[in-house]
Order: sequence, then structure tokens, then C-alpha cells
Amino acid sequence: MMETTPTPVMEAVGITKLYPGTVALQDVDFSVYPGKVNVLIGENGAGKSTLMKILAGIEKPTEGRVLLDGREVHFASTREASAHGVGIIHQELNLFPEMRVADNMFAGKEVSRYGMVDRRQQARLASRVLDRLQPGINPNGLMLNLRVGQQQIVEIAKTMLEEKLKVLIMDEPTSSLSNAEVEVLFKLIEDLKTQGIAIIYISHRLEEIIRIGDYVTILRDGRRVADAQVKDIDVHWIIEHMVCHSNLTIEKIPYPGEPEPIMTVEDYRLPRPGGGWTVDHVSFTLHRGEVLGIYGLMGAGRTELVESLMGLHPESGGRMTLSGEIIDRPGITRQIERGMVLVPEDRQRDGLVQTMSIADNLLLTSIPQFTKNGVIRHDPCRRAVEGTVQDMQIKVADVRHLITSLSGGNQQKVVIGKCVMANARVFMMDEPSRGIDVGAKTDIFILMRRFAAQGNGVIFVGSELKEIISVCDRVLVMSNGRLTADLSGAAITEAALVAESAANLFTGKAAATTEGSVEQ
Repeated sequence: MMETTPTPVMEAVGITKLYPGTVALQDVDFSVYPGKVNVLIGENGAGKSTLMKILAGIEKPTEGRVLLDGREVHFASTREASAHGVGIIHQELNLFPEMRVADNMFAGKEVSRYGMVDRRQQARLASRVLDRLQPGINPNGLMLNLRVGQQQIVEIAKTMLEEKLKVLIMDEPTSSLSNAEVEVLFKLIEDLKTQGIAIIYISHRLEEIIRIGDYVTILRDGRRVADAQVKDIDVHWIIEHMVCHSNLTIEKIPYPGEPEPIMTVEDYRLPRPGGGWTVDHVSFTLHRGEVLGIYGLMGAGRTELVESLMGLHPESGGRMTLSGEIIDRPGITRQIERGMVLVPEDRQRDGLVQTMSIADNLLLTSIPQFTKNGVIRHDPCRRAVEGTVQDMQIKVADVRHLITSLSGGNQQKVVIGKCVMANARVFMMDEPSRGIDVGAKTDIFILMRRFAAQGNGVIFVGSELKEIISVCDRVLVMSNGRLTADLSGAAITEAALVAESAANLFTGKAAATTEGSVEQ
């Protein structure tokens, strides 16, 4: 018996969106079915987020119509869209770090009593929703005290407060979540489907699309290029339609020189508030020409380790040697001058200045190079920026445009390009592929290998097993703040990485030494 296609609850018909110098969408049709996961995928810059902004009332189309329950709608804002049952979870977190969790969830739609905000009732309602997603998040706690993954959970919980929800747009909802949190989200999605709620799901994690998707639409260069039911396709079909090929192999270009140490780290530690160690006496060596992976579960201490090495945590301690120079107390400015840079986990918050242009963001770490007698020399700046844009293959119409005009993948290239312009020798990259598409990921991984082949050292903090395995020469595994393994060559397998990442969780003992260091 043939399965009948349900009537769409929402439709985009002939949507075109023009920006100055850019056609973001061109004559795109997109159907959203109730009680289904409607997947929308494509490379960064394909137009996914633009289409979602139009459906959610953030942007207005240049041409075309949006239908809800068969009737044409014109949302003037997300609040108006929400009132009609259309909610959105943005890829980039849209939260107030200095406010309480419950206040964030009810921002713009506060619960009032006698003309005053009823924070007690807001906390009760917030707790009810949060407990469905991840018990343990305190609705009265400050957002800034939550991990990025927990903040993403709060972002999702905000949309769950709507009682009339018909369509829920999820833009990269799992990009900051741990495996356990992802499983909770997937169970929630199944629950929403049984209530007849339509899910629009954007993700670059192709395996999870195959797992939870029902219908898939692929955009490329602002056009719709393919539609299918997920049960009829596989990952290779998706990649071929996204990028016109399915080959994502990263060539590990060998470094022609001697793999001598470029950085050594001894007995590094970062105390945890309340006792214990977030980074627990870690030691390792990074060599020239090497891409060194750091893998571990959420909370393993990976981000805190590279942040400490960069000088972001003054309370950290240990000994570091960079190109022969002994560094006891690293500071951010001096580390950059020494040739060490960090591509942060959250590029929007820590890697870019949203109100500045693409060119100014690229120049942030290298302005002293182009300054003479306190005056910035603009011609050398312009030539350097143009050279970096070309070298990094950043897709940009005009470097004077705001950084927010770029897609996520191109924004990430700007963050990396900024590091290149600082004449870095050690690149520390914390989740550089987070929230970007297959094509942009490949570009960034190729850049990482190129940096290493030039005699630099690259540290790649990642949580995607296949990426770590395909890109890295050697992988350090962290668990509960300690290093539990140092793997290289054929020893870098999914099974080994998973096993070692859990080695210290329950026994309290590292698989390496009692100090948590790994012998080189």
C-alpha cells in the first residue's frame, strides 16, 4: 500500500531573497509536513538560514509567498510568528548571560502578577520544561555559569513554552550538545511528532539526519536542487547533491623537515571551583608538522586546557616551553606575540566582533604590524586583507561589509585568517567545524593540514570521531580533566577513542600515570 503524502502545514512558494550584491534565495519552494521531521540541508551560504528567517518572521522575502494552514501569512516579527505557532531555535545562542535561566526563557513574554514579573511562577514553569530536557539545570541560576551545551538546552526549552506550537525550526540544535544530550533531544522530537508538530531541522551531521529525518530538501547556491523521503536515500546521496561529489578524504601532507618539538606542556593544571581539577596535571608535546587531536566527552577539560595555554585562566599553573622559550605565566597578548593563537569554540562570542567589518575582524590580531608612529597604514592593511581572503578562499562580496553578512563557514575562515595574519606558529583550534557544512569543513581541515606541512604545530580539539581520525597524526584523549591515552597511526580507532574517553569517569584513575600525564 502506497504511503500518502500529508498536507503541508507550512509552505514557502517561489521564495526569492536579494541582498546588495547577493542572491541569497532564488525561486525556492519548500513544504513542511505536520508530525514529521522536515530536514533542510546544504553548504554554508546555500540559503538555509535565510529561508528559516523568512519563515520565522525575521526577514521578508523579495518575492514569493509563505502559507500557513493553506493561508498566506506575513509575519512582521518572531513574536508574531510565535503567536501563530511558529517557533525557531537559532544556530547561534540568543541569550542574556547575566540574567537568570528562567528570565532568559521568558524574555519578551514575562509572566506578570499585579503588574510585576512573577519570577516564582516563571521558575516553576521553566523547571517543568527543563526537567523534560535535562534535569539539574537551575532555573534561578545565571546563564553565564552554564556550559555551552546546557545553554543550548535552555535555547531549546524557550520554544517549548509555547502552547500553540505548530512548526518548530531547529537550526543546528545539536552542535553544542553531548551525546547524552543529543539522545534527550531526539526523544523530545519524537514526542513532538506524536503531537502533530512539524519540525524543520537543519544540521550538518549527516548521520543524525538519516536517523531522525522524514523528508529532506537540499539547497545549493540559493536554489532547491533535490527533495526526497529520507527512507529512500543515504549519506552519499546527500553529499553528492550538496557538493556535487562524495569524496571528503583529507590528504595528510607530510612535513618535509624534522618533527622536532615546537611546544611542550608539563604538569598543567586548572583548579575547579569547589575543589578538584578541571585540568588535572596534564603533560604532552606538540611537534612541528603535526596535527595533534584532543578528544574527550563533554566536561573532559579539553576547552579549558587550550584556554589555559592561551592565558585565558590566570589561576592555571604548570610549565610550558614554546620554541625553546620557557613560559610560566602566559598572557593572551604575549602568547599572540610569541606565535600562539586560539580559534575559540564559540566564534560569535569569542572570535568575532559582530559590529565590525570583515576586514577589521581580520586585522584584529595584526594591527601592530601595519602601524607606524601610532598611525595605521591603510594600503598595507588592504593588501594583507585581500591576500588573506584569496588565500583562505573566503566567499565575500566586499570586505567592508559587516562580518554578519557571511555564512557560518566563511565566518569561521575569517577567524582562522585572523590567526594566520598574526604569523602564528602554533594553531589551537577548538571545535573549528562546529555548525558548518561538509564543504566548509573540508576547506578548514585542508587548511589545518597545510599549516602543519609548513612546519607549524596544530592542536585540534574535536568531538566528531570521524573528523579526528581523518585529520590528525596523533590524538590525546582526555577524561575528567586527565589525559588517558596518546594514540597515533593505526591505534587511532573509534573504539579506542570511545573507550579511553570514559576510562577515568568511574574509576577516578587515569590510564596513563597517576598525575594524568602521557609519556611521550
